[in-house]
Amino acid sequence: MTTQPDTRVQTSNHIGGDINKIERAETRVDRIDIGEKIKLPNLAGDFGSDRFLDRETSWIEFNTRVLELAEDPHLFLLERLNFLSIVTSNLDEFFMVRVAGLKRRIATGIAVPAPSGLTPEEQMEEIAEAAHALQERQARVFHEQVYPELEKEKIRIVGWDDLEDAAKEKLTRFFRAELFPILTPLAVDPAHPFPYISGLSLNLAVIVRNPQTGKELFARLKVPETIDRMISIDGSRAVNSSSSEARFIPLEAIIAQHLDVLFPGMEVVEHHAFRVTRNEDLEVEEDDAENLLKALEKELLRRRFGPPVRLEVEDTINPNILDLLVSELGIDGHEIYKLPAPLDMRGFAAIAKANRPALHYPKHVAHTSRWLNANETSKAADVFGAAREHDVLLHHPYDSFATSVQAFLEQAAADPNVQAIKQTLYRTSGDSPIVDALIEAAESGKQVLALVEIKARFDEQANIEWARKLERAGVHVVYGIVGLKTHCKLSLVVRKEADGLRRYCHIGTGNYHPSTARFYEDLGLITCDQQIGEDVSRLFNQLSGYAPKTTYKQLLVAPRSLRSGLIDNINKEIEHKLAGQKAKIQIKCNSMVDEAIIDSLYRASQAGVEVNVIVRGICALRPGVPGLSENIKVRSVLGRFLEHSRVFTFENGGSPKTYIGSADMMHRNLDRRVEALVQVKAPTHVKYLLDMFDNYISPKTSNWHLDANGKWERHHLNKDGQPLLDVQAFYLSSRNKKKK
Repeated sequence: MTTQPDTRVQTSNHIGGDINKIERAETRVDRIDIGEKIKLPNLAGDFGSDRFLDRETSWIEFNTRVLELAEDPHLFLLERLNFLSIVTSNLDEFFMVRVAGLKRRIATGIAVPAPSGLTPEEQMEEIAEAAHALQERQARVFHEQVYPELEKEKIRIVGWDDLEDAAKEKLTRFFRAELFPILTPLAVDPAHPFPYISGLSLNLAVIVRNPQTGKELFARLKVPETIDRMISIDGSRAVNSSSSEARFIPLEAIIAQHLDVLFPGMEVVEHHAFRVTRNEDLEVEEDDAENLLKALEKELLRRRFGPPVRLEVEDTINPNILDLLVSELGIDGHEIYKLPAPLDMRGFAAIAKANRPALHYPKHVAHTSRWLNANETSKAADVFGAAREHDVLLHHPYDSFATSVQAFLEQAAADPNVQAIKQTLYRTSGDSPIVDALIEAAESGKQVLALVEIKARFDEQANIEWARKLERAGVHVVYGIVGLKTHCKLSLVVRKEADGLRRYCHIGTGNYHPSTARFYEDLGLITCDQQIGEDVSRLFNQLSGYAPKTTYKQLLVAPRSLRSGLIDNINKEIEHKLAGQKAKIQIKCNSMVDEAIIDSLYRASQAGVEVNVIVRGICALRPGVPGLSENIKVRSVLGRFLEHSRVFTFENGGSPKTYIGSADMMHRNLDRRVEALVQVKAPTHVKYLLDMFDNYISPKTSNWHLDANGKWERHHLNKDGQPLLDVQAFYLSSRNKKKK
């Protein structure tokens, strides 16, 4: 008698023998197919690595363009002050991420040249030269251009000696009540080692003398970050009144005046402000992390202790104190930035928010999209009803986010016919109605999936908190795919209707963030197109389950098919041109860095195809090079709103194809993120996007031109010295005219 094998036991041994193996089987290859293997296209002619501009230098050039807005006397004064604050914030992130990464590569011996041909050491040299020049120029713009104009408007930043006795008494009371209890002076002596200086904190280096021994000692005092940097002396009424003087005093000046209270029995010899920037990029070994949430929380704590990459000091600092800081922090000479006070212009943001309408851009009220509501009121329309009639193209902030995307999800949450909602969340606000809608939907019994990208740089902690809040409400929360950031902007609503289930989708270029939607320029598409709905469903299933071989008919999805899909479209434009048909390529993005895309555009230019690129930030493409890129124009538009949309149009022989989506032309977007582009099909929408390119690159529009040497030149005045058209103001006025 033959004994049959116990298949039940064998199955148990095979699957259940190592439970850890099951839990850790969720690797990238199980979830999404391996990314594209793209070879750089062959170019006609002998062009080396110098065909690519260096991305790090290009980033500093971008921030120079922002600074040029602060220099523009035609702009509203407090907006100019705000641009100075933005320059500082941008530079901080650049040092924390890009410079820190280069420094890390040099330290570990990974000295692979950049695509531009520069070694990390050469890049660091160029960065040091350009960044020093930029920060010194920023200081001059404030002291020589912006601040004198502020004084004319009765807005002043003063020191302690400029104050009358009553103001001094008021600030002394403020110091004793609000500051003294939270300040912690840290001595440096054999019993007290040099204290840790947290990244981006403003500090006072203090020298005190013991009157008994005459010995001078060093102490460090951190300026609190929980209190406004610029303290109003005359109150909010004066700040918001153009007829009153509004004086501000830096917080560090108040603290410096009261150092004797902090060091009783000691003589205060001198004090100087300084600021340290550290490597604050996250490094998480996801494959080794049992729980990505916990791993990120630990790394967020570690972020505060990254190695320093920049030391900013007042240009009046005592050389001996500077030597001490340099020695203790391990800073190299090129990482020292001596600047006139005040350091850290992010503090100007509080002054820039003063309610003085004459010094700000005119207020605007976003209107409901005309494709949602023909009357373009400020009220939300029936989003599902409009989408059943036609696709809805949204252009924020000109079209209201609240009455479109937010209303889409709020109406879905309240609609008893809605069966399921699936949503990606990359960044969202602290009081997000989007999150509230998902919670409401889950609590009413709907199936709700939220894909929260907790690795969104500098928003990790907020996203962890929202993820847990959603989980507590019964939302199915997933965290994407190991090794990839989920950056695509997708929302899917499944609704039961008379003829069966219908999918409604929103696919956008921007985050589901009601606050930033008011000052980020973005595009979005609401549609119930059956094929797009199926594609979005497949993508969500791939993100939450196991579907590595998923294919799409209407979407281009990174890291598998987005780059190759764009290159296919570029190559078709070459074919159209060679066949004597209409051919043109236009791309609008935040960054243009990917070598395969750039070389494909070079090939198109060599074939005679007209190429227009609108880029807000980094651009490694070198336009106007004879024999390589003479048919390529690169423009940049900066202004009131942060240009954030990504648009791709192809003339296609006279039948234009247009895409919008989340992807920039960078390695991280095309290889290490989940991104999605969707084709916009409605002729009226296609025309709108083509007209948008015409407006952005028009010689009548204010913009920047990139030349073959990598230099940007601003074109913002006509031959009579009058400002050219502000394209953002044009779109604002276009909505207002239709409202009337």
